[in-house]
Amino acid sequence: MFFLPSKIIGFFLAPVHFFIFLAVIGATLLFTRWKTWGRALSIASALALLLMAFGPLAGLLASPLEARFPPPPHDMPAPDGIIVLGGAIDERLSASRNRPTVVDAAERLTAPISLKRKYPSARLVFTGGSSAPRGSTYSEADAVQRFWRDLGLDQGDVLYERRSRNTYENAIFTRDLLLPKPGERWLLVTSAIHMPRAVGAFRQAGFDVIAYPVDYRTSGDDGLEFPRFATKALGLVEFAAHEWAGLVAQRLFGKSDALFPTP
Repeated sequence: MFFLPSKIIGFFLAPVHFFIFLAVIGATLLFTRWKTWGRALSIASALALLLMAFGPLAGLLASPLEARFPPPPHDMPAPDGIIVLGGAIDERLSASRNRPTVVDAAERLTAPISLKRKYPSARLVFTGGSSAPRGSTYSEADAVQRFWRDLGLDQGDVLYERRSRNTYENAIFTRDLLLPKPGERWLLVTSAIHMPRAVGAFRQAGFDVIAYPVDYRTSGDDGLEFPRFATKALGLVEFAAHEWAGLVAQRLFGKSDALFPTP
C-alpha cells in the first residue's frame, strides 16, 4: 500500500521534475490573463534549475548524509556476514538486453567481492527484488547473481533475497531470511548517501548492522563544492532529496526509530 503512492509522489516532487513542471505551467500562463504569475513561475523555476545544476546545492544536500556513518576500520574483527542492498542495477535494460546493466552505484556490487575475499567465512547476502511499480518477473537479484558469477565470485554460500521493493522491505525480508543471533556482526553495504535511511530501517526491524558505506558522491572536504558537470549535479540533487524525503517518510510511518539515525 505504501510502495505505489511513494513512487507516484516521489516522481512529481523530485526537485528537477517539480521545477520543470512548474516552468511548463508558468510558460502556459504567459498566454493567459495571468501573465504576471506565469512570468514569476518561469523565472523562479529557471533560477532553481540553474542553482541545482551549477551551484553548491548538490553538495550541501549530500554531504551530511555521506558523513553520517564513517566506514569501519580496516583492522575490524571479521564479520559474520555481509548484506548488500540493491540499487546498482537497471532492471529494465538488464531484462531487455539479457545481461546485467550496472548504473553509477557500481561499488555496491564490487566492494562486496573484495570483502568476501578478505573474509571468506562471512556469509554474503544480496537483497533486492523489482522496483517496478507493477512488479516484474526479472528481479535485481537475478542480475546481480549473474554479475557476480561472471566476475568469478564463488556462489556456493551466497544468498539472494528477491522480494523486497524498497529499503524497509530489504530490512524486513533479510531479517526473516537470516534470523540473526545476538552478538553476530553483520556489515551493511550500500551507498554512503543512502546509509542513514538504510540503518534506520534495519534498526526498526530489530536487525543491528555495521555500516560499510561505499559509492561516495562528494569529496568530504570542508567548504562549498561546485559541480563540474550539470547533469551529475542534477542527479545528485535528486538522489539527496530522495534520501532526505525518505528519512522523513520513514519516521512518520514508523519505519525508523529516528529521523536522522546516528552511528
